[in-house]
Amino acid sequence: MTDIILYDYWRSSASYRVRIALNLKGVAYTSVNTSLLDGDQKDPAYVARNPQGFVPMLCIDGHDLTQSLAIIDYLDAQYADPPMVSRDPFERATTLAQAMIIAADIHPVNNLRILKYLKDELGQSPESVDIWYRHWITEGFAALEAMAPATGLFGGDQPNLADVCLVPQMANARRFETNLSAFPKLVRIDAACNEQEAFRKAAPEAVKPA
Repeated sequence: MTDIILYDYWRSSASYRVRIALNLKGVAYTSVNTSLLDGDQKDPAYVARNPQGFVPMLCIDGHDLTQSLAIIDYLDAQYADPPMVSRDPFERATTLAQAMIIAADIHPVNNLRILKYLKDELGQSPESVDIWYRHWITEGFAALEAMAPATGLFGGDQPNLADVCLVPQMANARRFETNLSAFPKLVRIDAACNEQEAFRKAAPEAVKPA
């Protein structure tokens, strides 16, 4: 049994990002299912280690790491290949900007706790919540499509952080029946990434508990 433990929820896109990064870097880990629907992330023992009570949390090298982009940054520092961001300052900044369109702008307003609040506290209908979800994906994807390369991945010949963030968000977009016809470059990149085993092994349907 590996010493690296990922507290994970199969449908969490933030967890999905970390699974992809671990797989790309060939880092073996043990997954501990932490069900957001069952409230496992709010268990006092878990919150003592992860005060936000979110997933993912990666236990590695004696540390409890939280927040997916921070976890991937740590992995990038410890396991150099393949790099998630360039060492060139401008290329690094460009990749971070692309990744954060998803991780800082689309995902935070569309995650499970926000959707539950819209339904349970603000009384929004399921149809209204779905419209909300698709709106923020479409707005973010419009910008990302304009930034996407005409050929290849965001990372060129190999995936980078932007690709790692894109694939889970594309899965969410399809789950909520978002019209992706305006985003042909993103659809192409997503398809190319999903030809790689590291992405396929990280997909929700591949890790969903039996």
